[in-house]
Amino acid sequence: MTPRRRLDEAFEATPRAGFLPRSERRFAKVDRALPIGWAQTNSQPTTVRNMLALLDVRPGDRVLDVGSGSGWSTALLAHLVGPDGTVLGVEIVPQLVDLGRANLARSGRANASIRPAVEHVLGLPEEAPFDRILVSAGAGTMPEQLTGQLAEDGVLVVPVGGVMHEVRRTADGLRDRTHGHYSFVPLVT
Repeated sequence: MTPRRRLDEAFEATPRAGFLPRSERRFAKVDRALPIGWAQTNSQPTTVRNMLALLDVRPGDRVLDVGSGSGWSTALLAHLVGPDGTVLGVEIVPQLVDLGRANLARSGRANASIRPAVEHVLGLPEEAPFDRILVSAGAGTMPEQLTGQLAEDGVLVVPVGGVMHEVRRTADGLRDRTHGHYSFVPLVT
């Protein structure tokens, strides 16, 4: 199956509406970021799809989802890694941890979980390395705490200074490619 078809299936199997507050569900098919409370948003579908395409998630991968918010990206990733993979989401806003967990439970993705982020710690260094890391918030500088959590041949997708970065760990070090400008809520640690 092609990567594009795999993404299509993930989005079809994971309707955005189930991860939005009731007041926003009528806008689920609108291609824009929507508020989920606590000054956070559910990213626009095109942005999420572009990030997941860059991430190139494969069945069986171990994935870290930084800034899991309402749990939509975590559930999409869980679909992409399949039953042999795992997704660990982290979220700094306690109310969103609860919301994301509830939404994720309703989605039936048993291979994924959401944890509270530890203040001043990016990601889950004690659980590293990860095959893929997705960051759904804008960093001011490249988050070295996260590049250090990548497995060899791992991929990190993160917006830095409004520019989307695809960072790959190779045997020779890190390779960083940029992919256009995006707007995100700030990454909080």
